Amino acid sequence: MTRRKILITGASSGLGAGMAREFARRGRDLALCARRVANLEELRAELLATHPDITVAVRALDVDDHATVPVVFGELREELGGLDRVVVNAGIGKGALVGTGRAAANLATATTNFVSALAQAEAAMSIFRAQDAGHLVLISSVSAVRGLPGKKAAYSASKAGLSALGEALAIELRRSPIKVTTVQPGFIATDLSARAGDAKLVAPLDKGVRAMVAAIEREAVRASVPEWPWRALAAVMPLLPRGVMARMG
Repeated sequence: MTRRKILITGASSGLGAGMAREFARRGRDLALCARRVANLEELRAELLATHPDITVAVRALDVDDHATVPVVFGELREELGGLDRVVVNAGIGKGALVGTGRAAANLATATTNFVSALAQAEAAMSIFRAQDAGHLVLISSVSAVRGLPGKKAAYSASKAGLSALGEALAIELRRSPIKVTTVQPGFIATDLSARAGDAKLVAPLDKGVRAMVAAIEREAVRASVPEWPWRALAAVMPLLPRGVMARMG
């Protein structure tokens, strides 16, 4: 099945903008939302100049404003004439050592990456259940596989919650026309992710985005991307001694 009408949150930069470019290249109509509307307008102009046959709708959206999420999703659905896929991508990478007086950074990370992602999943699934069709995509992280120490603790915990949500929905909907995919990217060269890992493990943005979109198009239940080395590392990480995990953190 080809999902032709795709909504992406957090689409103003990084992985969200990269996925928008790749889906546009494939001829898909797009609904793009983020806080930075000027960036979205620039991206829309770029996409329409390169792919004049597609439709690109944009809206301002702060995903932490949970009551607004279903309103914006509904508006974008009306403008596109439907939604076949929603990519829950908006996220942040703040973080601090737990108990060192910077609780606000960790609480913000947990809120945006899990609670606000749940709000987006609620809005998307409401649409999909009403039409008995659709594809929910949750952009998690390879850090969800095992808790990472130090400043990454709250981030990895928030992504673990998101991956658990995706697994729960995939089990529930296993015989349904509604599909659920959880994507767990490794280190990809964005402002958020590139700072997190060894330079040898950071994939170029275009390679990372292509791997993500390929996994989404396959509608895999869960995918670690790029496949090498992250599929292998995701399998090994739960077995590593805590001392090794401490060095990875």
